[in-house]
This record gives sequence, structure tokens and C-alpha cells, in this order.
Amino acid sequence: MERVPVLDEPLKKLLGAATAKVMDEHLGLRTVGDLLHHYPRRYEERGQLTALSELPLDEDVTVVAQVADARVHTFNGGRGQRLEITITDGSGRLQLVFFGRGIHKPHKELLPGSRAMFAGKVSVFNRRLQLAHPTYAKLGADSGEDEVDSWAGALIPIYPACKGLESWKIAKAVDAVLPSAQDAADPLPPALREGRGLTGLPDALRKIHRPATKADVAAARERLKWDEAFVLQVALARRRHADTQLPAVPRRPAADGLLTAFDAKLPFTLTEGQLKVSAEIFHDLSTEHPMHRLLQGEVGSGKTLVALRAMLAVVDAGGQAAMLAPTEVLAQQHHRSVVEMMGELAEGGMLGGSEHATKVVLLTGSMGAAARRQALLDLVTGEAGIVIGTHALIEDKVQFHDLGLVVVDEQHRFGVEQRDALRGRAKQPPHLLVMTATPIPRTVAMTVFGDLETSVLDQLPAGRSPIASHVVPAADKPHFLARAWERVREEVENGHQAYVVCPRIGDDEDDTAKGAQKKSPEDEAEKRPPLAVVEIAEQLRTGPLAGLKVEILHGRMAPDGPGGKDDVMRRFAADDIDVLVATTVIEVGVNVPNATAIVIMDADRFGVSQLHQLRGRVGRGSAPGLCLLVTEMSEASPARQRLTAVASTLDGFELSRIDLEQRREGDVLGQAQSGVRSSLRVLSVLEDEEVIAAAREEAAAVVASDPDLTRLPELRTALDALLDKEREEYLEKG
Repeated sequence: MERVPVLDEPLKKLLGAATAKVMDEHLGLRTVGDLLHHYPRRYEERGQLTALSELPLDEDVTVVAQVADARVHTFNGGRGQRLEITITDGSGRLQLVFFGRGIHKPHKELLPGSRAMFAGKVSVFNRRLQLAHPTYAKLGADSGEDEVDSWAGALIPIYPACKGLESWKIAKAVDAVLPSAQDAADPLPPALREGRGLTGLPDALRKIHRPATKADVAAARERLKWDEAFVLQVALARRRHADTQLPAVPRRPAADGLLTAFDAKLPFTLTEGQLKVSAEIFHDLSTEHPMHRLLQGEVGSGKTLVALRAMLAVVDAGGQAAMLAPTEVLAQQHHRSVVEMMGELAEGGMLGGSEHATKVVLLTGSMGAAARRQALLDLVTGEAGIVIGTHALIEDKVQFHDLGLVVVDEQHRFGVEQRDALRGRAKQPPHLLVMTATPIPRTVAMTVFGDLETSVLDQLPAGRSPIASHVVPAADKPHFLARAWERVREEVENGHQAYVVCPRIGDDEDDTAKGAQKKSPEDEAEKRPPLAVVEIAEQLRTGPLAGLKVEILHGRMAPDGPGGKDDVMRRFAADDIDVLVATTVIEVGVNVPNATAIVIMDADRFGVSQLHQLRGRVGRGSAPGLCLLVTEMSEASPARQRLTAVASTLDGFELSRIDLEQRREGDVLGQAQSGVRSSLRVLSVLEDEEVIAAAREEAAAVVASDPDLTRLPELRTALDALLDKEREEYLEKG
């Protein structure tokens, strides 16, 4: 029978069934290797030795002293016991106290005349300084200064713990498995390790768990960060390499075709950024393996236009392009704006259509049967060059004549599986362009979308206006809120329109919000549910905005028909509505240049990137935009500080950094990436930019010279451990 590698040994063989069960259920630790990679969160220092005459209050100290006397007191009618010990070091005296069952061991060991080291936090009781339940180590008569110094200066590892398994119990368990660290297979190629002066893995594991000095901790962390960054980047590099092996049909636009005709009718010139990114995309489309590109763009930087030009290039080359949007409202919005931008070029096969024209069809779940049948027919015959839709596009019934490009809008709302299913609709893998309006810090893009090449649009087109943002503290200064509604009136009187955004719908079906909604700490503090569209719209109609045309829009309204979502959006775009009270359905892609003000109610209940998206709905025309963030949170609260940060900058990349600093990285990186993320223990995607960038380069070089890692079996093993089933699928589909 094959011997189980030491690091794969189950913990219950070494630690006993009870401890192993708690570790498995609460910490997900099952093997010796798992426990060795459960690193301390921080380290406590017992502190340098302090004279008793100089003890600072509320600080952790370590003292060496002699026991002067020890007394046990009873209280609570004899039911409770307290051990009081007085110690002295010649400079002063100090009281130690132990309670309950904790008194027996010290009572036996700390006899008058014995010498020991004591460590704990200094507190005051009855106007006397004391240490409650200090840790201690007895010293023999011949203990020298070295022993005292090493005990006092030791770094005590504090582990992420759980109920029933305190940090010191985990430390004890680590002691039991630490000798196995010498058998840890080192995934880093020797040349890389030596070239970067990194310590070996067994040494790093010993130093992270039992450091003698702070330098040990630093050396171990640097090494272990490399493990995490490098193994993940190798996985992504292999994914990119595999993509270059796939066949794809090159799509080169015709010299005087649809794209040329479209560019000729644009009423403005493209920005430098748009031209540069378009060139990158056209280059990828002309190659014989599938493009996998992430297009990041600030709100309003013209991503849709860049994507449309890519789609037109593919149609020119005889293929079809599909654009996937996360919601019906957004799919309809994109369809409307693409048809408007293309004009007669979108009227293929129709009277009055241009000779280069193609058909642009919409496909959503709520379409009528006849319209849907026609759309499906146009796709299978190739009559429609461009289709825009929701995930209804990836149902089995949808067949394409020749799908050449898939554009996915708003990556963070779209599951990996859905992208994959759409790619499966084509005879050969189509080219893929993923757009996101949430600026992602470079390191996050390298870690999470590391299998995609990245293009960034960071210039705003000429004619976009500045947006002024202000926090409106409704609880502290109610007159500020009154002034906010006056400002909305002023905008409308000047011929403009406004949005008011609420976190909740507030109709009868609304999550039976009173009871069922999971309450955030803010809700608990305020003892009220989030503000709702239906209620706020009513208050505005009868109160501060009386006389204005105020309408509502939310995700539960029917898409079609009078009063449906589409109808409301169309009337708002046509300036028939002054103020639109909506949920976040307007967050992405809604483009009404005449809307100049947005008031976000309970703004503290939205994330930073969501607020940035919402703010991007105004200032889209020639008039300046105004964004008012209304909150009842106090000035000192983290939620309020988050809003102040949003109000202080329009730079989405800066905000995404703030967002990442304030939330756990895993939240920001989304569930699709949770598998990969959970493997990062010491690596921070924000702070370790240099390590991630360097690891990406090293990984690309390794994979280029040895795609199957045949010469690096230890790296292959580490990769297999990282890519368990779930993660393998995630990367495969990415």
C-alpha cells in the first residue's frame, strides 16, 4: 500500500478525534499540511522586563520577581476563591490575583521565596496595581540573564481561533505537527528562490509558527506570499497558454464596410484612449486564437462605443456578435442606444436601410412569442449581425449562424458559468470581450481576471461635465435635506431632470421587509427599515416636490405596456418626467444627458463602487452634475467616512482602492472567485502589488518554457492542491 505523504496525514491520527473534528468543522483544517498553512494572525510580545517601581497602567509587561507571600481568600459565602500573591523585585511590590479553578496550580507552584517571570496586563484594583491571571515561568536558582531575556522577548503566535479551540490550543497542535514541515515539497523553482533570495519552504513554515525574532516573521511572510502569488499566477498563465492553443476564426473588418460607414457618421471624434483600446481589440480579433480581453472604463468613458465598433468589425468579417447584459432594463437600454447610434446601418433588410446595414435584434425573457420567434429566426439565418439580450441568450433554443464575438457587460454581475454557456453556442470558440464600469485596482485585475488581457479607458470624452458631490447629514442638519429638495426643484426649473434613489421598493411584496430583511448594524442602530421608493415618491409628490412630474421605476414592474419599466424609461429619456424615484436598476448603462441631479437616500446602505456607478448617471450632457448623498449616520461612523470619501473624489480607481481597504477583499472579489481567494492567507491583493506583478512575470516565463510543468513536479503538486474541483472549473470557465 502506498504511504500517505506526511503532509496529507489526517489530523485525527496526531491530535485525537475530538480536536480534529473541531478543526475540520470550524476552521476547515483536515490534514497536517492544512494546519501548517494555518498561520498566526499576529504575535504578542511578553514585553521587555520592567521594574516594579515603573509599571505603566494598561500595558502588557514582563517582570522578574520573588514571591513574598501568598494568601487564599473566600467570598460569596465560601463559594468563591481568590488567590492573592505579592511579589517584589527590590524596587517595588506588585499584587497578582487568580480566581476560581485557576488558583490551584499557582498556589502549588508559587511558594514564598520562589523566583519567576510574570507577564500580563497592568490594571488597578482598590487603588493598587495588579496583574490578573498572569502567565508565568518559574526560574531556577541558577537561571541566567539569557534565559530571562529569551522568555521575555519571545513572540507568542496568536492564531485565528474558534469556539472550543482557543489560540493556545491551536499553538499546541502546531507544535505536534511542526516537525513534519521538513517534508514540505517546495513549489518554487530553485532558480526563482535563489534569484530572489527567498528562504526554503520548511524554514519559512518553522519561522512563521515559532519565530525567534521579528526578522524571522518578515522572512517567512515574504516567502509564503510568493508561494500564494506564484502558484495562482501559474494557474492563470497556464489558462492563458491553453487559450492560445484554441482555434478561432480571425475577424478582420472589410476595408469599406459597416465599420467605416459607422465611423463616418459619428458626430464626434474618438478619444485617444478609445482609439488605443480599439486598436488592441482589433489586433486580438485578427488572430487565430480567441481574444479574452477585459475592458475597464470609468463611468461614461465610452466603453459601449468601443464594444460596438468591435461588434461591427466582426459583422463586417461575416460573423455575428452577441452582447450580454445583466438585466432586461439594461439590455433594452443598450439595444435602444446601439440602434440610435447606428441609425440606418441597423436597418438591414429593411426599406431605407443602408447597403452595409445589418439587423440588430433584442432577445429577453419577457418578449412576446411572435417577436421572440422572429428574433431566433434572424439569428439562425444570420440575418441579424448583432443580438443584445439577457441570459435568455444562452438558452438551448438559441442557435447562431456564425457567432464570432461575445461582449459581456458588467462582469461582476455575471456568473462564469453563464459566460461559458454562451461561448458554447458557437461552432468554434468566439472572441470574448468583458466590460466593467467598476474600476478594479491593477493587482485585483491581475489576480482575479488574470486569464484576461486588460485594456483601460481612463479618459472621459470631451463634453462630459464635472459632478459636484456632497454629503447631506439628514439627522444632524435637517435643513440640509430641505435644501437638497430645493436644489432638485431648481434643476427642474432650469429645464433639467433628476433621479432619487432608494435602497428598497416598498410595495406590499417587498420582502415583507419589516421582519424578514436581514438587518445591517446601521438598521439596528436606527430601528427602521431602509427608505423605500414607493413611500419616498409619495412624500415628494405631496411635499417638497409637489407640482413636479414624479414617477417610480423598480425591478418588479412589468417590462412592457403602459406604465411598465420600458415606458417609464422612454418617457424619462423624452423629458416627460421631471423626477424619477428608482432603485438601483438605474445603476449601470442608463444614459439620459438631460438628468443633472441625483439624490441617493440612505446612501450609507450602498457600497462605494455602487455609489460611484449611480453618480455616473448625471453629468452626461453639457450641464454640470450634482450628487447628494443623504444619510442619518453620525459623523464618526465608518459608513459616514465612506460617504465622505466618495464625495471627495471622482476617480473610480482611487475609490475602488478605498472600497477594498474598508471591506474584506473576498467580498469585493465576488463569489465567482471565492474558491481562488480562499487560498490567499498572507498575500494582500492591495499591499503586495510588486509581489503579484513579479510573480505574474515569473509564472509566464515558467509556463512558456514548460507548459505541463514536467520539470517542476513540486509546483505541479501545489497547483493540484490549489485547483481542487471547484477552482479548476472556475479557471476553466473564466
